[in-house]
Amino acid sequence: MAKILVTDDESNIRRTLKEILQFEKHEVDLAPDGPTCIELAKNTTYDVILLDIKMPEMDGMEVLEKLMTFTDSPVIMISGHGTIQTAVEAIKKGAYDFIVKPPDLNRLLISVRNAVDKQDLVIQTRRLKREVEKKYEIIGESAEIRSIFEMIQKVAPTTARVLITGENGTGKELVARQLHELSARSASPFIEVNCAAIPSELIESQLFGHEKGSFTSAIKQRKGDFELANGGTLFLDEIGDMSQSAQAKVLRALQENKITRVGGEKELSVDVRIIAATNKNLKEEMASGRFREDLYHRLSVIVIEVPPLRERQDDIALLTRKFIEEICKSQGRPVSDIEEEALEDLKQFRWSGNVRELRNVVERLVILCGNVITKEDVERYVKPVML
Repeated sequence: MAKILVTDDESNIRRTLKEILQFEKHEVDLAPDGPTCIELAKNTTYDVILLDIKMPEMDGMEVLEKLMTFTDSPVIMISGHGTIQTAVEAIKKGAYDFIVKPPDLNRLLISVRNAVDKQDLVIQTRRLKREVEKKYEIIGESAEIRSIFEMIQKVAPTTARVLITGENGTGKELVARQLHELSARSASPFIEVNCAAIPSELIESQLFGHEKGSFTSAIKQRKGDFELANGGTLFLDEIGDMSQSAQAKVLRALQENKITRVGGEKELSVDVRIIAATNKNLKEEMASGRFREDLYHRLSVIVIEVPPLRERQDDIALLTRKFIEEICKSQGRPVSDIEEEALEDLKQFRWSGNVRELRNVVERLVILCGNVITKEDVERYVKPVML
């Protein structure tokens, strides 16, 4: 069942449309004119709005323009004076569909059903986007984290390349995600490549793609991650583990904004923002000849260092409570509590695995302990296995 607003200055048409839609189990509100339609739409969320074009005081096109400024509800225009030009104009202004009066019953119901389905998809997409954003949220109120937030706010709107450094498990990917989400490229792809997880002989194909037959297993053409991220952001995680050959090609791509697929000759233009991350000291890697100095300078326009958890102990309590809530929710159980003494104990560990290790420990405590995690629980289930 959908909630539908019918707007028409003719009472008999409003009444007829209401009866038809109510017969289909929809909930229907009526508006006799444009201002009433706008007022109702501001105060109520509708799955679909049916809107007449020819009305006194304010015609449907003007109402449509105002609706598009504050609601995402699909608007189906209805007119007894329909022309192709009018229909095209309505669609350009944001209408979902255009139906001629007197409306064909089947045509009307199909359009309403499709509009409702579209609205359901919009709502579901927003919900999933919120869940993704929540998943990659940076949690912390310490001075160190506030400094990173400030840096992200300054850097994200620019096109500057960013190098994120820090130990394993500190949350470098979260910083990269935030840089992308707060940039003008947020509606475009965010492509992540773990350079340490891809064999050196395959990294070039992964990044730049390949042509059919360029090597034994290349049975068809494949686009690389540079192409897939075109217009968006390419996140090169563990950049310090990239092979020398791939480093040279990445450097060329950054210099010229062009790539060539493995086995190909044609140059392809790409528009990609590069964000790189590493847990290695790249200056030491350069000194030993394992990382190109010219590539380092290309990548490190902005450097953001993510501190280890032991240097932001003020955030441990906040992170612990957040993880408890997430884990309990995912397991379908009531949210556990934790004693202050237990939190104080957790702050004393070195956390060599950083935030990732803390989450694993919290999950262990949630599974093994009762409704309240105590200091004794930490002594029993955490301290013996800490490095």
